[in-house]
Amino acid sequence: MGAYILYRLLGRLDGMPTSTRQLRPDGRATRWAGQHERRRAEFVDAALAAIAEHGPEVSTERIAERAGVARTRLYKHFDGASDLQRAVSRRVTELITEELEPVWNPRGSPMRMITVAVDTHLRWLTEHAHLYRYLLRYSPAGEAAGGFTDIKTALGRHLTQLFGEYLRTFGLDPRPAETTAFGLVGYVESASARWLDNPAGIGREELVEQLTETIWTILDHTLRAGGVELDPHRPLPPPHELAQGTEAPGDHDETAKRS
Repeated sequence: MGAYILYRLLGRLDGMPTSTRQLRPDGRATRWAGQHERRRAEFVDAALAAIAEHGPEVSTERIAERAGVARTRLYKHFDGASDLQRAVSRRVTELITEELEPVWNPRGSPMRMITVAVDTHLRWLTEHAHLYRYLLRYSPAGEAAGGFTDIKTALGRHLTQLFGEYLRTFGLDPRPAETTAFGLVGYVESASARWLDNPAGIGREELVEQLTETIWTILDHTLRAGGVELDPHRPLPPPHELAQGTEAPGDHDETAKRS
């Protein structure tokens, strides 16, 4: 009887137009794909928790233990350790990017913008030191994709655009913006990483103040070289608002002065 039913079923399919058979969605495949992605996300979350607890060199066995599955079950959803590392690195990158919202949308005076950005960065590092070191360990320089290099590049490009727009608004040459922006990103990252490994008795607030003062000194030097003097403690509108509100920097308000 079973063979007969199978025979009749195949007969119906053979009589069905090819296009109709091909267009009929496979619900099981769709459900499996969704379940597969959900399980991967759950395992990545378990990996983040395991890294936070055991450090950046956490073993796959620890991650599987945290997820409540056998190591072999874990690898049914990842193409080896490198695939898991890439997935974890991408997730950590997303977390840092979300945390750095004040950098993407700066507000206030120049000193306020810099202070908030640096403090946000250092706060994340101190609260998630193991995740940060994991990200450095499995950066694009190795097999893993994503990583802190991507974040530094994104920050450098964003600050290049922002600083370049301010320079153009002030009537200055915008070409130094890229070198300055990427240099500052590298400076903060290098100093922060060293401090994380060797605080040398310096607290986070003190380091924020040091970095902020140095960053402002560099920016102020660039502006003064073009004859523009900014009060670092006065609110600085976004470049497009400055451009709309004044014909030349400093003509209608005292935010910027020309020397």
